[in-house]
Amino acid sequence: MNLTMLGTGNALVTECYNTCFMLGDNFLVDCGGGNGILHQLKHAGFSLTDIHDVFISHAHIDHILGAVWVIRISAQLMNKGKFSGDINIYSHNEVISLLADLVKKLLLPYQADFVGRRIHLHTITDNETRNNITFFDIHSQRTKQYGFTMIYDGGKRLTFCGDEPCHKECERYVRDSEWLLHEAFCLYSQRDIFSPYEKHHSTVKDACELAERLHVKNLLLYHTEDTNLSRRKELYTDEGKNYFSGNIFIPYDMETLTL
Repeated sequence: MNLTMLGTGNALVTECYNTCFMLGDNFLVDCGGGNGILHQLKHAGFSLTDIHDVFISHAHIDHILGAVWVIRISAQLMNKGKFSGDINIYSHNEVISLLADLVKKLLLPYQADFVGRRIHLHTITDNETRNNITFFDIHSQRTKQYGFTMIYDGGKRLTFCGDEPCHKECERYVRDSEWLLHEAFCLYSQRDIFSPYEKHHSTVKDACELAERLHVKNLLLYHTEDTNLSRRKELYTDEGKNYFSGNIFIPYDMETLTL
């Protein structure tokens, strides 16, 4: 299975896109903060008609607003007979309620009419499993947020922790994962510049120490600042290898990894 990072940045980045990614060819995780999602999908080689499953972790604008554009353009394609099949969008009740309201208020009636007919909004609950994916409440300190752990390739596990530090209650999902996808707002050495802890975020050091303690094999870091984007991969890797003995991946936007 391939993972394509469509965006790797936090909410305020201007040099890259907000964190979101594709798993395989048809599962979109988060959507970023606007119609930039359309550009990212196109230039990563995906069509909206490829997407049949979407997961939205929480209701912050850098994760949910792109979903309105996904729904809008997909509805237009469906209306023209250019989209085969349906789209299933999964999230917890607060996101689903907000997304339904945004669609009703922002889209044209014929576009909104596809929601419920061919674009389905599914409310998921903590520890609910669907199609080898178990969704879980990350116990956010700011706003209700879910992550997930999925089984792939005959029993390997990939765990996505949203955009806050992994809560102790969620460590059971992370432990022994083949892949851990975890936020790292900045370098630990630059914590005084970016104040990650005030925003309930991690540093590279924090994420790496967690992965080491929970016996993760491969760690992918995202949701970063973008002040030195050209050297981010080098700088984050150099700090992280002091705390994690496994493989560290610091992807750029549009980078694809084989899991």
